[in-house]
Amino acid sequence: MNIFLSEMVGTMLLILLGDGVVANVVLKQTKGGSSGWIVITAGWGFAVTVAVYAVGWISGAHLNPAVTLAVWLQGGIPSGMVLVYMLGQLVGAFLGAILVWLTYKRHYDVSDDPGLILATFCTGPAIRDYKWNLVTEIIGTAMLVFGVLAIFNSHNGIAGGFGPYAVGVLVWSIGLSLGGPTGYAINPARDLGPRIAHALLPIKNKGGSDWSYAWVPIVGPLIGGAVGSLLYKFLLPLLTTP
Repeated sequence: MNIFLSEMVGTMLLILLGDGVVANVVLKQTKGGSSGWIVITAGWGFAVTVAVYAVGWISGAHLNPAVTLAVWLQGGIPSGMVLVYMLGQLVGAFLGAILVWLTYKRHYDVSDDPGLILATFCTGPAIRDYKWNLVTEIIGTAMLVFGVLAIFNSHNGIAGGFGPYAVGVLVWSIGLSLGGPTGYAINPARDLGPRIAHALLPIKNKGGSDWSYAWVPIVGPLIGGAVGSLLYKFLLPLLTTP
């Protein structure tokens, strides 16, 4: 239960601050309107940092089913805990999206672009081509997992204090460099939980929840998480062998 609640709270904070910055940038009549991609990517990076600091000492702050899969492949958690982590993450993402809606309720009311409203909840491709959108999510998530495992390698000696900040910088970097094609979900819970919230909430002027695309930010990150984990697991011995 501690793991479930920790992952739920951490992912809720992640989405509150992450989707919150998107809402601030794209909804009408906000103080941060039209402030752009740099603000969005920075906000997501800071959101990750805050969430990891908040619950990392309890559950490890996976906050992402792809990270949980990667940690399991590394032997870091038992098989029976995988679903506990993932359910906590999904519930937390759903709750975080509701908090964003409550925070920006009046701005949702005056916003009339269904696409931008959806963008404050979940991701969508700039150019819709499912196979290449999938490739983008695989590469982005592999980079995330490889980077996280590298950051917390004991040889770096930064896990305790600076580690969460470094993960935030990593996510900021991924957003700046790899986020353009799909909006860098790189996290199935981050996309699915808020997408469900979008479908259920009584949001004025919303359109559909784009379920035809929803599988991409689920399948891509899970594949990418496994790829990043296995690359790190098998490359590291090669890099450290004299």
